[in-house]
Amino acid sequence: MNNDFPRVLTLLRKERNISQKQAAEDLGVAQALLSHYEKGKRECGLEFLIKAANYYKVSTDYLLGRSPVSNGAVISKDDIEGSDSADKARNLNADELSAAFAKKLVTNSLDVIYSLLAKSKNAQLADRIYDIFAYSVYKAFRIMYKANPSNDRNIFKIPEEKADRLIVAGEAIASANAAAAASKSPEKAPAISRASLEGEFGKSASVLLNTVMQCENQLDKL
Repeated sequence: MNNDFPRVLTLLRKERNISQKQAAEDLGVAQALLSHYEKGKRECGLEFLIKAANYYKVSTDYLLGRSPVSNGAVISKDDIEGSDSADKARNLNADELSAAFAKKLVTNSLDVIYSLLAKSKNAQLADRIYDIFAYSVYKAFRIMYKANPSNDRNIFKIPEEKADRLIVAGEAIASANAAAAASKSPEKAPAISRASLEGEFGKSASVLLNTVMQCENQLDKL
């Protein structure tokens, strides 16, 4: 089938706290066969794919990993929190509208992440997550600033030849510190699933999950 189907099929069953034996019985297949599907050792047919989609109440696109949200929706500008009608009213050109859309993708994802951080009641983790984002902002600004050769490089204290290496190191340290902060209070961390994200955050969750999928697709190519 593909590499995503076994993972998603297993995830759906475990999210619903259904035993493999019960799922196999409900889906009308032997438990051994379902185990092979979940481990990616066997490919299912179209009939089972549709039956599984109906059983778990998700789209076949979600089961196949083509969409990160259960209904298989694809994110469009109209789905993003905050209508772009105001942007259009300002007579923005195509490049400006594209930037405005990208901004909404980022801000919607950040809203979800910081809402989850607030639930965790872990101030140290929130600080360390900020460090991760801060490095990304710093790196993006340096890249944009460098694009115009006439921009005075003296705005930055750290010279260009050192900055790239230091940013990579800083991001690695920030990520390690965030992971350490999270591990200190696992009991405070909110339980997160695809279903809980969609239920609480709606389209903003779809934006975040789409971003996760796009990043993983890019990382798979490396």
